[in-house]
Amino acid sequence: MHLLPILPPTPPVEVKISTVIVGDHAFTLQSLKDKQQFSDPEGVAERAGISSSTWPLFGSLWPSGVILAELISIHELDGLRILELGCGLGLASLVAHQRGADITASDYHPIAQDFFAINVMLNHLEPMHFALCDWEKLQPELGLFDLIIGSDLLYEPNHPALLSAFIHRHSKPQVEVIIIDPDRRQQREFTRAMEGLNYIYSMAKASIEQTDRLLFKGKIMTYRRG
Repeated sequence: MHLLPILPPTPPVEVKISTVIVGDHAFTLQSLKDKQQFSDPEGVAERAGISSSTWPLFGSLWPSGVILAELISIHELDGLRILELGCGLGLASLVAHQRGADITASDYHPIAQDFFAINVMLNHLEPMHFALCDWEKLQPELGLFDLIIGSDLLYEPNHPALLSAFIHRHSKPQVEVIIIDPDRRQQREFTRAMEGLNYIYSMAKASIEQTDRLLFKGKIMTYRRG
Protein backbone atom coordinates (compact mmCIF):
# COMPACT_ATOMS: atom_id res chain seq x y z
CA MET A 1 0.00 0.00 0.00
CA HIS A 2 1.47 3.34 -1.04
CA LEU A 3 0.93 6.94 -0.01
CA LEU A 4 0.69 9.01 -3.20
CA PRO A 5 2.46 12.34 -2.79
CA ILE A 6 3.93 13.27 -6.17
CA LEU A 7 2.50 13.94 -9.61
CA PRO A 8 3.77 11.09 -11.83
CA PRO A 9 4.69 11.54 -15.49
CA THR A 10 1.78 11.73 -17.90
CA PRO A 11 1.30 8.24 -19.36
CA PRO A 12 1.84 7.76 -23.12
CA VAL A 13 -1.85 7.99 -23.94
CA GLU A 14 -4.18 10.83 -24.86
CA VAL A 15 -6.09 12.24 -21.91
CA LYS A 16 -8.73 14.85 -21.17
CA ILE A 17 -9.64 16.94 -18.14
CA SER A 18 -13.24 17.32 -17.02
CA THR A 19 -15.19 18.64 -14.05
CA VAL A 20 -17.73 16.53 -12.17
CA ILE A 21 -20.09 18.02 -9.60
CA VAL A 22 -20.79 15.80 -6.60
CA GLY A 23 -23.04 17.38 -4.00
CA ASP A 24 -21.85 20.95 -3.58
CA HIS A 25 -18.25 20.27 -4.64
CA ALA A 26 -16.61 20.32 -8.08
CA PHE A 27 -14.00 17.63 -8.74
CA THR A 28 -11.45 17.79 -11.55
CA LEU A 29 -10.64 14.48 -13.21
CA GLN A 30 -8.04 13.37 -15.70
CA SER A 31 -9.39 10.49 -17.77
CA LEU A 32 -8.51 8.79 -21.01
CA LYS A 33 -9.55 10.76 -24.09
CA ASP A 34 -11.65 7.83 -25.33
CA LYS A 35 -11.98 4.06 -25.14
CA GLN A 36 -9.52 3.58 -28.01
CA GLN A 37 -6.48 4.45 -25.90
CA PHE A 38 -3.99 1.68 -25.19
CA SER A 39 -0.39 1.53 -24.03
CA ASP A 40 1.33 -1.56 -22.69
CA PRO A 41 4.86 -1.43 -24.13
CA GLU A 42 6.35 -3.76 -21.51
CA GLY A 43 3.43 -6.18 -21.46
CA VAL A 44 2.60 -5.53 -17.80
CA ALA A 45 -1.15 -5.43 -18.38
CA GLU A 46 -1.03 -8.46 -20.65
CA ARG A 47 0.75 -10.49 -17.97
CA ALA A 48 -1.93 -9.39 -15.52
CA GLY A 49 -4.60 -10.76 -17.86
CA ILE A 50 -5.80 -7.35 -19.10
CA SER A 51 -6.51 -7.46 -22.83
CA SER A 52 -6.18 -4.52 -25.22
CA SER A 53 -9.99 -4.27 -25.39
CA THR A 54 -10.44 -4.04 -21.60
CA TRP A 55 -7.28 -1.97 -20.96
CA PRO A 56 -9.02 1.45 -21.35
CA LEU A 57 -11.98 0.65 -19.09
CA PHE A 58 -10.29 1.94 -15.92
CA GLY A 59 -9.78 5.36 -17.51
CA SER A 60 -13.41 6.36 -18.08
CA LEU A 61 -15.94 7.73 -15.62
CA TRP A 62 -18.89 5.33 -15.66
CA PRO A 63 -22.43 6.04 -14.40
CA SER A 64 -21.97 3.47 -11.62
CA GLY A 65 -18.94 5.40 -10.39
CA VAL A 66 -20.90 8.66 -10.26
CA ILE A 67 -23.74 6.95 -8.35
CA LEU A 68 -21.20 5.61 -5.83
CA ALA A 69 -19.53 9.01 -5.43
CA GLU A 70 -22.88 10.72 -4.85
CA LEU A 71 -23.82 8.10 -2.27
CA ILE A 72 -20.49 8.52 -0.47
CA SER A 73 -20.98 12.29 -0.41
CA ILE A 74 -23.89 11.82 2.04
CA HIS A 75 -22.95 8.55 3.79
CA GLU A 76 -21.81 8.61 7.41
CA LEU A 77 -18.02 8.09 7.28
CA ASP A 78 -16.74 9.27 10.67
CA GLY A 79 -14.54 6.73 12.41
CA LEU A 80 -14.66 4.24 9.54
CA ARG A 81 -11.72 2.64 7.79
CA ILE A 82 -12.81 2.47 4.14
CA LEU A 83 -11.59 0.59 1.05
CA GLU A 84 -12.64 1.31 -2.52
CA LEU A 85 -12.18 -1.65 -4.87
CA GLY A 86 -11.63 -1.13 -8.60
CA CYS A 87 -11.44 2.61 -8.09
CA GLY A 88 -10.44 3.49 -11.68
CA LEU A 89 -10.26 7.28 -11.75
CA GLY A 90 -11.11 7.29 -8.06
CA LEU A 91 -14.01 9.74 -7.88
CA ALA A 92 -15.68 8.09 -4.87
CA SER A 93 -12.34 7.92 -3.04
CA LEU A 94 -11.70 11.60 -3.79
CA VAL A 95 -15.13 12.49 -2.40
CA ALA A 96 -14.50 10.51 0.79
CA HIS A 97 -10.99 11.94 1.16
CA GLN A 98 -12.27 15.49 0.65
CA ARG A 99 -14.69 14.82 3.52
CA GLY A 100 -11.79 13.80 5.78
CA ALA A 101 -12.43 10.04 5.72
CA ASP A 102 -9.81 7.34 6.24
CA ILE A 103 -9.97 5.72 2.80
CA THR A 104 -7.66 3.54 0.74
CA ALA A 105 -8.24 3.48 -3.03
CA SER A 106 -7.34 0.32 -4.91
CA ASP A 107 -7.32 -1.11 -8.40
CA TYR A 108 -5.81 -3.98 -10.39
CA HIS A 109 -4.85 -1.98 -13.48
CA PRO A 110 -1.10 -1.25 -13.65
CA ILE A 111 -1.45 2.49 -14.37
CA ALA A 112 -4.58 3.27 -12.37
CA GLN A 113 -2.30 4.45 -9.57
CA ASP A 114 -0.75 7.08 -11.87
CA PHE A 115 -4.12 8.47 -12.91
CA PHE A 116 -5.35 8.44 -9.33
CA ALA A 117 -2.28 10.32 -8.08
CA ILE A 118 -2.84 12.97 -10.75
CA ASN A 119 -6.49 13.31 -9.76
CA VAL A 120 -5.55 13.71 -6.08
CA MET A 121 -3.25 16.57 -7.01
CA LEU A 122 -5.65 18.17 -9.49
CA ASN A 123 -8.12 18.49 -6.61
CA HIS A 124 -5.50 19.94 -4.23
CA LEU A 125 -6.01 17.12 -1.74
CA GLU A 126 -3.51 15.75 0.76
CA PRO A 127 -1.70 12.53 -0.24
CA MET A 128 -3.77 9.40 0.30
CA HIS A 129 -3.27 5.66 0.24
CA PHE A 130 -3.50 3.50 -2.87
CA ALA A 131 -3.14 -0.28 -3.02
CA LEU A 132 -2.63 -2.43 -6.10
CA CYS A 133 -5.09 -5.25 -5.39
CA ASP A 134 -5.21 -8.68 -6.95
CA TRP A 135 -8.34 -10.42 -5.66
CA GLU A 136 -6.69 -13.82 -6.20
CA LYS A 137 -3.78 -13.11 -3.85
CA LEU A 138 -3.51 -12.88 -0.09
CA GLN A 139 -2.63 -9.32 0.91
CA PRO A 140 -2.50 -9.28 4.74
CA GLU A 141 -0.76 -5.88 4.74
CA LEU A 142 -4.00 -4.35 3.48
CA GLY A 143 -5.75 -5.02 6.78
CA LEU A 144 -9.44 -4.95 7.69
CA PHE A 145 -12.11 -2.36 6.90
CA ASP A 146 -15.42 -1.11 8.31
CA LEU A 147 -16.78 -0.06 4.90
CA ILE A 148 -15.88 -1.55 1.51
CA ILE A 149 -17.21 0.09 -1.64
CA GLY A 150 -16.99 -0.43 -5.38
CA SER A 151 -18.75 0.16 -8.69
CA ASP A 152 -19.12 -1.94 -11.83
CA LEU A 153 -16.79 -4.71 -10.63
CA LEU A 154 -18.44 -7.90 -11.87
CA TYR A 155 -17.15 -8.31 -15.42
CA GLU A 156 -15.93 -11.90 -15.64
CA PRO A 157 -17.54 -15.25 -14.71
CA ASN A 158 -14.98 -15.83 -11.93
CA HIS A 159 -15.43 -12.39 -10.38
CA PRO A 160 -18.30 -13.26 -7.98
CA ALA A 161 -16.21 -15.91 -6.22
CA LEU A 162 -12.99 -13.89 -6.26
CA LEU A 163 -14.57 -10.62 -5.13
CA SER A 164 -16.71 -12.12 -2.36
CA ALA A 165 -13.71 -14.02 -0.94
CA PHE A 166 -11.49 -10.92 -1.12
CA ILE A 167 -14.10 -8.78 0.62
CA HIS A 168 -14.56 -11.40 3.32
CA ARG A 169 -10.80 -11.54 4.00
CA HIS A 170 -10.64 -7.79 4.49
CA SER A 171 -13.88 -7.18 6.39
CA LYS A 172 -14.04 -6.38 10.07
CA PRO A 173 -16.54 -8.46 12.11
CA GLN A 174 -19.00 -5.58 11.73
CA VAL A 175 -18.88 -4.31 8.15
CA GLU A 176 -20.92 -2.68 5.42
CA VAL A 177 -20.25 -3.40 1.74
CA ILE A 178 -21.74 -1.21 -1.00
CA ILE A 179 -21.48 -2.29 -4.63
CA ILE A 180 -23.05 -0.34 -7.49
CA ASP A 181 -23.81 -2.66 -10.38
CA PRO A 182 -25.39 -1.90 -13.80
CA ASP A 183 -27.24 -5.24 -13.83
CA ARG A 184 -24.42 -7.42 -15.08
CA ARG A 185 -25.17 -11.12 -15.33
CA GLN A 186 -22.75 -12.03 -12.49
CA GLN A 187 -24.70 -9.92 -10.00
CA ARG A 188 -26.94 -12.69 -8.68
CA GLU A 189 -24.08 -15.14 -8.29
CA PHE A 190 -22.14 -12.54 -6.30
CA THR A 191 -25.09 -11.98 -3.97
CA ARG A 192 -25.45 -15.72 -3.41
CA ALA A 193 -21.72 -15.93 -2.61
CA MET A 194 -21.97 -13.07 -0.11
CA GLU A 195 -25.07 -14.57 1.52
CA GLY A 196 -23.17 -17.86 1.80
CA LEU A 197 -20.57 -15.95 3.84
CA ASN A 198 -23.35 -14.69 6.17
CA TYR A 199 -23.74 -11.18 4.81
CA ILE A 200 -27.26 -9.77 4.79
CA TYR A 201 -28.27 -8.38 1.40
CA SER A 202 -30.42 -5.36 0.65
CA MET A 203 -30.99 -3.50 -2.62
CA ALA A 204 -32.06 -0.05 -3.69
CA LYS A 205 -32.48 1.74 -6.99
CA ALA A 206 -30.97 5.05 -8.00
CA SER A 207 -33.25 8.06 -7.81
CA ILE A 208 -35.37 8.97 -10.82
CA GLU A 209 -33.21 12.07 -11.28
CA GLN A 210 -30.00 9.99 -11.27
CA THR A 211 -31.54 7.42 -13.62
CA ASP A 212 -32.49 10.12 -16.11
CA ARG A 213 -29.26 12.11 -15.83
CA LEU A 214 -26.84 9.17 -15.93
CA LEU A 215 -28.94 6.65 -17.91
CA PHE A 216 -28.34 4.21 -15.06
CA LYS A 217 -30.70 1.27 -14.60
CA GLY A 218 -28.70 -0.89 -12.22
CA LYS A 219 -28.77 -1.55 -8.49
CA ILE A 220 -27.25 -0.20 -5.31
CA MET A 221 -26.40 -3.44 -3.51
CA THR A 222 -25.57 -3.44 0.20
CA TYR A 223 -24.24 -6.35 2.27
CA ARG A 224 -23.94 -6.16 6.04
CA ARG A 225 -22.44 -8.37 8.71
CA GLY A 226 -22.30 -7.99 12.47
